[in-house]
Amino acid sequence: MKSWLVRGGWLLLGVTLTALIGLMVWEPFAAQKGTAPDSDRTYSAEIVRSEFGVPHIYGETDADVAYGVAIAHAEDDFFTLQDVVAMTRGRYGAIAGEEGAQIDYAYHLLDARGTAERHYMSLPEDTRALFEAYATGLNQFAEENPGEVKLANLFPVNGMDVATGFALRQPFFFGLGNVIGPLVAGEDLNPEFGPPIPDAGDRVKPSADAPPIMDDSDDAEPVDVARAHPLYFGEDGALSGSNAWAIAPQKSGDGVTRLVSNSHQPWRGGVAWYELVVESNEGWHYAGANFPGSPFPFLGHNENLGWTNTVNRPDMTDVYELELDDSGENYKLDGEWKPLLSKRVILPVKMGPLVLPVPQTVYRSEHGPVIKNDKGAFAIRYGGMDSVDMLDAYYRLNKAENFEEWKAILARMDIPSTNFIYGDKEGNIAYVYNAAIPDRPVGPDWRNILPGNDSSLIWEGTVDFDAIPKIYNPSSGWVYNSNNTPYSAAGPDDDIDPDSVAPEMGVELKETNRSRRTEILMAQHDIIDRGTLEDIKYDTGYVREDYVDVMMDGVAALDLSDDPELAKAQALLAGWDMTSDSIGSADAIALLMIRPWMSAEYQNKPLPDAKEELTNAAEHLLTHFDRLDPPMSELLRLRQGDVDLPLDGGSDTLRASTLWNVDDDGRLSVRHGDSFLMFVEWEPGKRVRSESIQPYGAATTRPDSPHFADQAALFVKHELKPVHFWRVDALKAATVRKTVSNR
Repeated sequence: MKSWLVRGGWLLLGVTLTALIGLMVWEPFAAQKGTAPDSDRTYSAEIVRSEFGVPHIYGETDADVAYGVAIAHAEDDFFTLQDVVAMTRGRYGAIAGEEGAQIDYAYHLLDARGTAERHYMSLPEDTRALFEAYATGLNQFAEENPGEVKLANLFPVNGMDVATGFALRQPFFFGLGNVIGPLVAGEDLNPEFGPPIPDAGDRVKPSADAPPIMDDSDDAEPVDVARAHPLYFGEDGALSGSNAWAIAPQKSGDGVTRLVSNSHQPWRGGVAWYELVVESNEGWHYAGANFPGSPFPFLGHNENLGWTNTVNRPDMTDVYELELDDSGENYKLDGEWKPLLSKRVILPVKMGPLVLPVPQTVYRSEHGPVIKNDKGAFAIRYGGMDSVDMLDAYYRLNKAENFEEWKAILARMDIPSTNFIYGDKEGNIAYVYNAAIPDRPVGPDWRNILPGNDSSLIWEGTVDFDAIPKIYNPSSGWVYNSNNTPYSAAGPDDDIDPDSVAPEMGVELKETNRSRRTEILMAQHDIIDRGTLEDIKYDTGYVREDYVDVMMDGVAALDLSDDPELAKAQALLAGWDMTSDSIGSADAIALLMIRPWMSAEYQNKPLPDAKEELTNAAEHLLTHFDRLDPPMSELLRLRQGDVDLPLDGGSDTLRASTLWNVDDDGRLSVRHGDSFLMFVEWEPGKRVRSESIQPYGAATTRPDSPHFADQAALFVKHELKPVHFWRVDALKAATVRKTVSNR
């Protein structure tokens, strides 16, 4: 008997070890093997790095340059590029665990791969050539640096893989995640708490307490796809913010057209900006920044013109409640039962050394993707769905030579969302509320859940470009946007009349503190020269309106007669000078207080409890600084490796330090805010010039690189560095110059 028990124990151990080993290694073998571009084309590019390591990539053809972009970016941040590649293959969970599985779920739900497969080959040949060359560069770097590859069988990739990443990521910039999250969690789409919802674009907000979903199989592991990964769904439930200004020659005081790009993005990760300059002998010459996974910049300037973007939030998504039969496999449409398409997928979820296979089922109706929860089945339809045309549009914008050509490209409505602020050497400036807004029939209540049994509600296409709010060359001489309503963009005499825009378009009505401050500051000056524009951009002030006023009044109304210590904090905040410049004694406690109110207002969530938040802020400061009034610069820090520098700005200020991690020493290590800043100037009779800055450096995930954090000292002092747009200047400043090729 004992020998059988021993044998049984060894057998059980063997089975267990086999299972564990299987869970460690199954995923790369189960994953569909990638394919390299179907071409034996040879590429060659020159990479010139400036004194700050920013790559200037030169090539004979545009495709040569795109190949070089991949090599240069991989040299600086192959770590993040691999994350993005894994997302395009539905394998990010094998790297990032449950957080990555959320993205993989969206990949399958939205059929990102299917979108690319259906439409990639219909793109113009030269656009596809760009993406195939970029994929070739990624493959080459992975092959030459196998020790850096995170996941087996992740490479090779091809242009369609890269295109899949665009199809996956683009919808989340206009807030699609704020619909998917609550639907997965089974939450009500119209919360009954918080301030009134001013427009359909703010209809759905994710819950921090959303429970994990379970697949319909009994043995499935929970995958909490409702909890938002910051890459797509916005950090702390909020979409990324930005500021943008364009000043016409008649307003600048010196005849110079100025464009300011001031994007607010995460400082690391898949939507962190990467600065570059590209130039080919086919007419592509552009300076700006892209996201990991793109062969071209998304914003910046060429010789003749430039633009920048801010996130906008029109109502781009409609939700339909489906009527299912008893089997749950069919839905009713126009009186007939239609099969609800379903697909079983496996999400790889890394848990320690293991990768668990988690089955999920995704559904689709004629409306679009379908999510089942305890309340029923809900289909979603959104602007720009089932399209990869934005790949070609961004490329064409890079090479546009004048205002008319640039407008014609935007008018294609291929870029699903984001405001555009524009300037050029001819003195033109413009604001375009760009969005592929659905062409909805008049009548239905598009702000709420729609019946899924009526095919007349399944709209096709977008509104005409002529219907989109826009301002060209206003008499004020300036345009701006700070993630606010398009009805405030150029001053009272030039602003768009809200009555001129159809309500079915769901254009947002909200202002931000940044937009209010901009309106105040711009109105103070007859001339907005370079120095004035810099002062406006770096402003740290708050306007006592909206959530700021609610917070201040709420704290002031507290009866703290039984808590003398907290009463001191109350009195300190009452004397706040309404800035986050680190000069006032109340700036630190105000910094801690503002963020929860801003977040609640932005997400239409219940407002915070004033006493609870004041207590939390006071306790934090007393615990870590032994005082209520430390200089804010001691609290708010820019930290990267050994670099530890003071910061100014706050949540929703023009100088933005929006989100942060709380470190063990109580300091707030900023991770989101001013991220890529560029000043572009066209002076009559002279070549375009520009300056830029980022919080860290060109090589944000390479601690051994001299460019890991070499821009930080300038960034915290509100200083810029030269861009070296022109090759002659780039060569003068070069610290590295090399040729790369796949020969």
